[in-house]
Parts: sequence; C-alpha cells; structure tokens
Amino acid sequence: MAIFGLWVINKAGGLVYQRNFADGLAQLTSNEYLVLAGTLHGIHAITSRLSPTGSSSGAQVIEGESFKMTILLTATGTKFVLLTSLTETTADPVLQKVYEVYADAVMKNPFHTPEMPIRSEGFDSRITALIGSGLP
Repeated sequence: MAIFGLWVINKAGGLVYQRNFADGLAQLTSNEYLVLAGTLHGIHAITSRLSPTGSSSGAQVIEGESFKMTILLTATGTKFVLLTSLTETTADPVLQKVYEVYADAVMKNPFHTPEMPIRSEGFDSRITALIGSGLP
C-alpha cells in the first residue's frame, strides 16, 4: 500500500498544489501537471452531469492498471486528489484530514489569496506529518 501523490485543484480547474510522496509515478514537468489537473477537472464536470439518477458530485474514484485516484470535492468546488496504489484503503480518511489541514493552514492564513498556488510551510509540514516525508 502506498500514497504516491497529492493534488489540490481550485474551482476553475487550476492546479494549486502538487506533491509526490513515493516512487511509482512518472516524472512530469510543471506544465504537464497543470494540463492533467485541467483535464481531470473537465472529466469530473462531465461525470457529474452523466448520472442516470439525477444530481451527482462527479467521479470519486478513477482506477488505472497500477494506481487509483480518489477525489474529494468540497462545498467550494476545490478538489483534493490522492494518487495511491490499488490496494490503499485509507484514501478517504486521508483526504478528509488533508482538507482539515487545508482549512486550518491555508484558508485561515490572511496572506493567502484564494484560488492561487499554495505556498505555505505550515501546510507542507502538516502534510508531511500526515502522509510522509516525500521524495528527496
């Protein structure tokens, strides 16, 4: 079981935070991460409209051959995406805790501009304590 990475996507589909925690993901450029986040935002919007039973919050889990993406959509439209191994069972509680850390360390910071990239040592250190040290 492994957590490979964390993305935070703002309500407009922009990637505001990205961090890798383990080997296993392809090494991508900043621009490639931005494109992937925007694409995921679009896919999420489409899946929220496709529900045959009425309203839907969109895709919550997307599985590939060797990983899965678990998505937490907040009331404000911010998406938290956790990239994990297929056998990882703690994605939902980890995402909930990441959201709590975000609310405490980012949204309560008077110097942070909403919808802009997250540049907070407090957020980084609390994410490290929650998930792991990340790659060197």
